[in-house]
Amino acid sequence: MRWIIKLDEGLAVLSKICGWVACAAMVLLAANVFYDVIARYAFNDVSIGMQEMEWHLYSVVFLLGIPYAMRMDGHVRVDIFYTKWSQKTKAWVNLIGALIFVIPFAYLIAEFGYDFALDSYKMGESSGDPGGLPYRFIIKSVIPITAFFIAIAGLNMVTFAIRVISGEKSYDVEHSAEGLA
Repeated sequence: MRWIIKLDEGLAVLSKICGWVACAAMVLLAANVFYDVIARYAFNDVSIGMQEMEWHLYSVVFLLGIPYAMRMDGHVRVDIFYTKWSQKTKAWVNLIGALIFVIPFAYLIAEFGYDFALDSYKMGESSGDPGGLPYRFIIKSVIPITAFFIAIAGLNMVTFAIRVISGEKSYDVEHSAEGLA
């Protein structure tokens, strides 16, 4: 049982790192949007590259925020049922859901996302707009990377559920809306 605790804590750290990266990308996104607005309205200057950087950063926020949200139990679910269930029932639902849905879904994202990013790399894909960003494969490679971290978060759901079933942990204490703040 000791190895489950170590594994659970290690996987939690990886998910929290994803959250910090997503948070940093959000700060950069806000700065980028601020720059775009000032450049456009104060100096009548538009940068296609900076506009494309907005959706690149948003993609990082969204994609790497998923594993963090899963760890913090902040993902979408039907809470009208879930909140009324006992700790063990919640744990079994999370355990089975992670094994049947999350991990296989992460595998599919990785499988198709890898080919998607690899094709982009082989083509030397860049923005079709003049002044746009080169090396589009970089942002596309975030998809299979995210799939890896979603699988890690799914495995973390399993290890945490095992700890809840054993009575060592509780969803109410460990998982909350505290977030990164």
